[in-house]
Amino acid sequence: MSLSPAITAKAGLAPPLPTTIGADERAQSLKAQATLIRRSVVEMIGRAGLGHIGGDFSVSDILTTLFFSVLRVDPTAPNSPLRDRFILSKGHCAAALYSTLAMRGFFAVAELKTFLAPLSPLNGHPNRRKTPGVEANTGPLGHGLPIGVGAAIGAKLAKADWRTFVVLGDGELQEGSNWEAAMCAGHRGLDNLVAVIDRNRLQQGARTEDTNRLEPLGDRWRAFGWDVVTCDGHDHAALYEAFTAAHPGKPRCVIANTIKGKGVSFIEDRVEWHHKVPTAEQVELAFKELV
Repeated sequence: MSLSPAITAKAGLAPPLPTTIGADERAQSLKAQATLIRRSVVEMIGRAGLGHIGGDFSVSDILTTLFFSVLRVDPTAPNSPLRDRFILSKGHCAAALYSTLAMRGFFAVAELKTFLAPLSPLNGHPNRRKTPGVEANTGPLGHGLPIGVGAAIGAKLAKADWRTFVVLGDGELQEGSNWEAAMCAGHRGLDNLVAVIDRNRLQQGARTEDTNRLEPLGDRWRAFGWDVVTCDGHDHAALYEAFTAAHPGKPRCVIANTIKGKGVSFIEDRVEWHHKVPTAEQVELAFKELV
């Protein structure tokens, strides 16, 4: 299979798809890119024998929309002080992030073959000291949003216009540190901060609502002073609008309704695929569906 990017990454603090592109063309390009990312994830996890394929697939459209159409980043200068910051709080879904970063140009696509290999920089959880484009070491759930709040406060203090985006799993919202961070962000009116909830309704071992009920999720965020948008987390046009629409005076929470394992029928919405590894035969079946 080919892992060549569907969209050519360009240098400079801008997404590769211009803001002037038509909505339909943008959505089609992003869909093609997300398919390549999912194919890459299947290959990586199948080769490594480890991974979290269900959550990788549910977040792929979110990552694609952000990195290829929203985030102002420069792969040739990943530490530019003017860059937007992105934090994957659900760090166990690193395979999708690595595929996205590679296809965006942060490092060679060929390096994806080293995923989880000894001494590889592509660990099971992102490490900012090893992988270009990774802003924060994540893995312990509930830590990403507090880091993002700190980054957003830093931008305000510096009077800088870069933004911070944090992607969280819905299961990790059971961690109290998220709600402390949400309260702080609402109090400070951090309108340079966007939290994106990958709302696939499954966590390790069970459904979120059976484990610790989250609904009414939007009302909870509004109670902390956030602007809340709910959208289809696999609709690139809806995601783009949710990520880019103005929300002055308030941080924004995007509740992206997703399907765990999206794109492969025998993985979709099945709890066992939180960290199940596909067999060689299942890898080939997945490739046939991811077109």
